[in-house]
Amino acid sequence: MDRVRSAFNSMIKRERYSRFTLQPAVDGERHVEVKLSDDATDDATEAEAGGSPSFRPAPLHQNRRTICYLALGTLLIFLTGYLIGYISKPGVEQKNCGTELGGENSLIMTPSVVAPNAQVQLDWKDITQLLTQKLTSEAFDKTLSDFDLPRRLAGSEEDLSLANRIFDEFKKMEMDPWTDSHYVQLQQPDSNRPNRVLFGSDVFKPTGYLAYSAPGTVEGKLVYGNYGRQEDLEVLQKKNVELKGCVLLLRAGKISFAEQVDNAATKGASAVLIYPDRKDYPYLAGTALYGHVHLGSGDPYTPGFPSFNSTQFPPTQSSGLPKIPAQTITANIASALLQKIGGPESDESSGFRGGFDSLAYSLGGSKNITVEVNNMLVNRKIPNVFGVIKGFIDPDRYVVLGAQRDAWGRGFARATVGTSVLVELAKAVHEMVEKDGFRPRRSLVFASWSAGEYGSVGATEWLESFISSVDKRVVTYISLDGVVMGNGSFMASASPLLYSLLEKTMKVVKVPLGSGTVYDLVGERKWETNALRPMSMDDPAYPFLAFSGIPSISFHFTSPKIEAYPYYGTDLDNKNNLDFQTNRRTSEMAAVAAQFAGQMALRLVHDHRLSLDVSRYSGVLAKGVAKVYRHINQLSQSGQLKEVNPSWLNRARGSFQRAASSINEAFDKTDLDDKEACRILNDRIMSVEHTLLSPYVSPIENPFRHLLLGRGSHTLASIVETADVNTFRTRLALATWTLEGCANAMVGNIWEIDNEI
Repeated sequence: MDRVRSAFNSMIKRERYSRFTLQPAVDGERHVEVKLSDDATDDATEAEAGGSPSFRPAPLHQNRRTICYLALGTLLIFLTGYLIGYISKPGVEQKNCGTELGGENSLIMTPSVVAPNAQVQLDWKDITQLLTQKLTSEAFDKTLSDFDLPRRLAGSEEDLSLANRIFDEFKKMEMDPWTDSHYVQLQQPDSNRPNRVLFGSDVFKPTGYLAYSAPGTVEGKLVYGNYGRQEDLEVLQKKNVELKGCVLLLRAGKISFAEQVDNAATKGASAVLIYPDRKDYPYLAGTALYGHVHLGSGDPYTPGFPSFNSTQFPPTQSSGLPKIPAQTITANIASALLQKIGGPESDESSGFRGGFDSLAYSLGGSKNITVEVNNMLVNRKIPNVFGVIKGFIDPDRYVVLGAQRDAWGRGFARATVGTSVLVELAKAVHEMVEKDGFRPRRSLVFASWSAGEYGSVGATEWLESFISSVDKRVVTYISLDGVVMGNGSFMASASPLLYSLLEKTMKVVKVPLGSGTVYDLVGERKWETNALRPMSMDDPAYPFLAFSGIPSISFHFTSPKIEAYPYYGTDLDNKNNLDFQTNRRTSEMAAVAAQFAGQMALRLVHDHRLSLDVSRYSGVLAKGVAKVYRHINQLSQSGQLKEVNPSWLNRARGSFQRAASSINEAFDKTDLDDKEACRILNDRIMSVEHTLLSPYVSPIENPFRHLLLGRGSHTLASIVETADVNTFRTRLALATWTLEGCANAMVGNIWEIDNEI
């Protein structure tokens, strides 16, 4: 060994290895550390030998034996170091490469020892195949049965028990579950003082009700107003039917209960009665109907801020709370009222005639009716339940999938299906990560909401809790509510940013009947016209989009020519009726819906570039700006509007389009394997939806602040209807700068912004 050492020393200049030790490292491994030393002996030898300090040839007297010793010694040192390092390294599993379900050469590792920046080993085809294999109708048979409950009212013991069951499911999957509880004001009937309707000698006591109705007793002329839309009420006014102080009898459908009551109150009505007409709801005429009439979302008694138990805010109310009583009645009660209502008959061309063939659907206005609503507020604790599958590259960017678990009755289509899809999707993705080598770049958050029937209360309270940050972290919200309402047709409501992803997903997800895809259900050439619907205020995804500025989507498999599931809000929302609508394919359709939501979610967390297409906003913007442009020209030509440049808003639209193009160009020039550069560009895309929220209106008075898809005086749609010139000028200026601000946010660097306005 001494001869080996001597020969080795003579080859390595003035430095020599004096010892090696095992040192712990920050990653948990132990490494061989080689210590270098200088001593006088070596220095002296170097001086005698002469030559460059950086290179000195071996002495000529070395022979083959010395060289052999040198080689053997070097090999011995490296082998010793390797063996010691291998034996002392804790908890490292071997990396096995082989052909798995994930495809060839998949790298299978336990997540606990995978570095956070591990690369995805599965290609997109492998991922979709895995997802399809795991989301089967057989799995949904069991899950749908497990979550089918006879009662699940928000804040009830059943609701809390179901929340605990979902929490336990997430815990079994090691999804780090947590809860977000709120103490909210819900409204329920007073069992000691039932709501009543008095018409002549008839006294009716309906069991259904409308939450957040104004309490009180009012009397007025009974008037039939069809669906209560603006055009319906205009028909009554043209017929000289007095609406001020009347009690409007309306049939459910077309618009939400809240919009019906708001339209009635705007016209001066004193109360509203709503019933399910046989033409729209072909079920038993004695079926009770439930709903809410808050023209907004969340707890209406804490508008704009969360309902935590410790929160101390002055008493306030949402501007969307109705100021008149509203009550649902059965079709039987409505039939009795319509038989005696009197007044002029409705025209057949007006569309006022419903499903009672023996009735003329007279407009009324001649006989008094009394409505008594005694609903009372109750304080209830509602827990939202969450689980997360964390991303490996950008874990602080996440896609949220959510479903409400509460309902007025059984709520099979309303809540059971969505909750089942939520849990089965979580199981499938968790298994893909644990066993199949899937490594999502971003995180997936699975959310179970409560009090959805009262107007997305649980979800909105969560959004209000994190209003300052959630929009910067949530990539997209995918609603799982009402995803299965039938079989044979499809419709969706979404942010334009998601149109391209929606179309791609429709083309690849197959439906049970035949070998066709969802795309085939709606028609290839006109899929946007046939499948897309504007997102309504009562859509569970709406507060995410219009309140928080998060790209959102809701989708529904329906029966042909039926857009609204007729059993929502009734005790008939059960498995048998949904099976009838799906031709006994409920489990199959639930699996298809899970695959559809899953493919969208996984695409958003898998790809380097976010699947959000900014260019799809161009058409929506062009239509909105064109309407405002025409309105400006009309006011200018009439002489009412002066010194207002009609091109200002159009220039802001141009800035938006240039900024969108700059993002696409930047992606084309960027190496997407550069994580930081990719993240910066994706953040520019994520800024779009949020910066379309108007910063000039209060979230308390106008919670849905989205410039294009919101509701209120700040929107482009509202600007077109503004008659006062001074008000118009102000709203136009604020809308223009909101749009320009969105364009500036997309540009990214402040020194690259060029405002042309």
